[in-house]
Amino acid sequence: MQIPNHLAIIMDGNGRWAEQRRLPRILGHRKGVETVQRVVDECLELGIGFLTLYAFSSENWGRPRHEVDALMGLLGNFLEKELDQLQQRGIRLVAIGELDRLPQATVKILDDIIEKTKHNTQMVLNLALSYGSRNELTRAMRQIGRDIAEGKLQPDNLSEEDIKVRLDTHDIPDPDLLIRTSGEKRVSNFLLWQIAYTELYFTEALWPDFSREELAQALQAYNSRQRRFGLTGAQLDGMQESDGEGRH
Repeated sequence: MQIPNHLAIIMDGNGRWAEQRRLPRILGHRKGVETVQRVVDECLELGIGFLTLYAFSSENWGRPRHEVDALMGLLGNFLEKELDQLQQRGIRLVAIGELDRLPQATVKILDDIIEKTKHNTQMVLNLALSYGSRNELTRAMRQIGRDIAEGKLQPDNLSEEDIKVRLDTHDIPDPDLLIRTSGEKRVSNFLLWQIAYTELYFTEALWPDFSREELAQALQAYNSRQRRFGLTGAQLDGMQESDGEGRH
């Protein structure tokens, strides 16, 4: 089975999971944290190189204050508890988004773990926090505008690479597979630039119910597809045949 190098997940459905059980929404988020811990382990076992989790969007700031505060508390607790596990498993933690909008205590913990795990090489765990893709692109455009004004960049020479290196994900490869849970079929302002050629997989499972079997089904679907990147199937087949001949 071909394993994606970079898996991205929109973790959706925590609140609905709780509401279906007539529980407070925060209990759904706590259950979702347990799923995060398990999925990280499973991805590491599978040999996935990069795992990006949409943990808190820029739009999530508009939720009720008590829910936002509870989510920030869960995030801080998760980070504090996970450091030892990340180190033991060789996982490097990174984060994207407007991180300065997070509580100062959370930012301090996050920065500390990012620094302490920066030399780990088994897998990169990328948390999208206070993240919105339109905001990311806007920030990149502002930087390009400043660079043009300062003479560091010429407008007529602007390339896709000039944009890419100014994105939050500049040192992370584009996702190969994006999974969204909860049955919703949209990308919700997540990695809009980066998923141009990403395979999309949608499951009805709510995030707390996202099991090892659900992940396996997503990977099976991924393996059933031919990633063409704008080429024809015949062209790709020819390229594969040429590669095979070159290895003899």
